[in-house]
Amino acid sequence: MRAIVIDEFGGPDSLVYTELPEPEPLDGHVVIEIKAFGLNHAELHMRRGEWAEAARVSGIECVGLVKSCPGGEFPVGAKVAALMGGLGRTVNGSYAEYTRSPVSNVAIIESDLPWPELAAIPETFATAWTCLFRNLEITPGRTLVVRGATSAFGRAAIGLAVNAGVRVIGTSRNRERFASLEGLGVERTELEGSDLAERIKEAGQIDAVLDLVGNSTILDSLAMLRRGGRACLAGWLGGLDPITDFNPLLDMASGVCLTFFGSFVFGKPGFPLSDVPLQAIAEQVAAGRLKAKPSRVFPFEAIREAHRLMETGGADGKMVVSVTKGV
Repeated sequence: MRAIVIDEFGGPDSLVYTELPEPEPLDGHVVIEIKAFGLNHAELHMRRGEWAEAARVSGIECVGLVKSCPGGEFPVGAKVAALMGGLGRTVNGSYAEYTRSPVSNVAIIESDLPWPELAAIPETFATAWTCLFRNLEITPGRTLVVRGATSAFGRAAIGLAVNAGVRVIGTSRNRERFASLEGLGVERTELEGSDLAERIKEAGQIDAVLDLVGNSTILDSLAMLRRGGRACLAGWLGGLDPITDFNPLLDMASGVCLTFFGSFVFGKPGFPLSDVPLQAIAEQVAAGRLKAKPSRVFPFEAIREAHRLMETGGADGKMVVSVTKGV
């Protein structure tokens, strides 16, 4: 099968095309014929060697058809999505024509959406949904701040929250992108910065913050919460540098909650992928109630170009790769 491997840690040119054997059937796993896969910032860090683990074949999500499933959990030919469960980290991932995923990390998605549009859903929406409705426990009428809102993750979170009756404030470092957020239903936008808690008029009254900027802003996010408010750290758009001299006694207001979510826990006890309503989300996308159309669709042969664009911050939404030849 065709596959893209990390030849060595480094820039986009370290992604190399090669031929690998197709994955063999294995009990408790599903072999998937990949039709398309989404691109994620995590794969940049894996390619650079900045992540704790990186498989030779990168890629943490995909959509495609079941080729084999020895345990019978999924019928052959079923349309499915797969994400994490070690994909791209501890086992070969989705940058290939076939992959093998644990059954716990596979979900059926019956949809007439084109493969590239379906590929924009799994990782981004599953993670956003879990952050909002499990970690943050957001409910209708609450006020949510999404930091890093113009990212694909941020836009998915806004759509899910607005549909749930949540009042959403979105942030961006680029004022030119404010209009795109307003089109998603945010109540208003704020310019991103490490002093947002000092500038936002609802300081001390915010119910929840979904922080996708990362370690550089999470303490500021905690500072804007009301008593009992929650902040969920779930992205590192601002880089992976750790928080310097973090002391909860001095840096956190009493009564606020800090939580973290990473999609690598999907499939583990407490975070079953079956908990996420991916089928319902795909139906809402098809009906136009959620926006998930990819910003760019790349052919399989253009992975380096896609990584370069993602690395320079030019994605402007979710980018996907079509594995089908000629697309």
